[in-house]
Order: sequence, then C-alpha cells, then structure tokens
Amino acid sequence: MVPRLRHELQPLQLLEICYDVCDAMAFLESCQLIHRDLAARNCLVDSNLTVKLSDFGMTRYVLDDLYVSSLGTKFPVKWSAPEVFHYTKFSSKSDVWAFGILMWEVFTLGKQPYELYDNMQVIEKVSQGYRLYRPQLVSDITYQIMYNCWHEVCVSACTLKCISMSM
Repeated sequence: MVPRLRHELQPLQLLEICYDVCDAMAFLESCQLIHRDLAARNCLVDSNLTVKLSDFGMTRYVLDDLYVSSLGTKFPVKWSAPEVFHYTKFSSKSDVWAFGILMWEVFTLGKQPYELYDNMQVIEKVSQGYRLYRPQLVSDITYQIMYNCWHEVCVSACTLKCISMSM
C-alpha cells in the first residue's frame, strides 16, 4: 500500500508529516534530549499518515545542550551538521540540521540526500557551503524553513519549537 500511497501524497500532507516530526522533536528538546539519528528511516508512518519517531539508540540526555562523543564514533554523515562531522559535537542544533534533511527526504518522496556523493564528499561539499536543492513538491516558503535548518551557526531562535510554530 505504501508505494501506491506515495504517488497520492499532496504537498500539504507532506508538510503535516514534517510538522508531526518537528512537534515530536520539540518535545524531546524540551526534555533536554538530543536524538542524534533523526532521519526518515527512523519514522514510522501508518495508513492514516500518523507519524511516530523511532530508534532512540543514539539519544542522549544533556544538561547544557551539548554532547561530545568519543573519536571514532559512527554517525549518519548525510544527516549531520558540520560540528558533528568535524568535532563530534551533538546538540539540539544538530537535531535541527537533521530535521531539515528529513524535510528534504519527505518532500522528495524518499530520495537519498546527497545521493551522488559518498560520505567524504558530503563532508567536503557541506563544509564549502553546499546545501540540498529545493524539491519540486515544496513551496518557496517551506523550502526557506528547511534551508534555515542548515545554517552553520544556528541562532538561539533556531529551535525545533520555533520551527514547529512557524510551520
């Protein structure tokens, strides 16, 4: 049923999916939790398009909104903010970055981000300022929300709660 449903999804439904994920992530953020592995592959969607977050194996509780993992730790490069792949520093801001990638996945109906590049190329491209293109199904306003998630220096207002309210 999912392949058939995939072709019937409208942009408003895709935005609602993103909103539901953002709302769940804002809740985690309010509990001082960082997910560290937010991606479409870790969202469960039922036939009514109800979305549930899953795979909390990398989630961490943080007191000061920062978790530095040890060198050699594996992480999903294509969903990671520059501070993650350069310094292994995770925060709610790196979850914001991953949320922008998830939005892109949703609005491309499940394409792989940076599909033409391997992990090392992604690190190089993102470090040079490259960002994912605007998917065909996304409006300019929604793409701006997505794109704002990918600022290297995220301003203090750049929280999942603020993003959720702007959607």
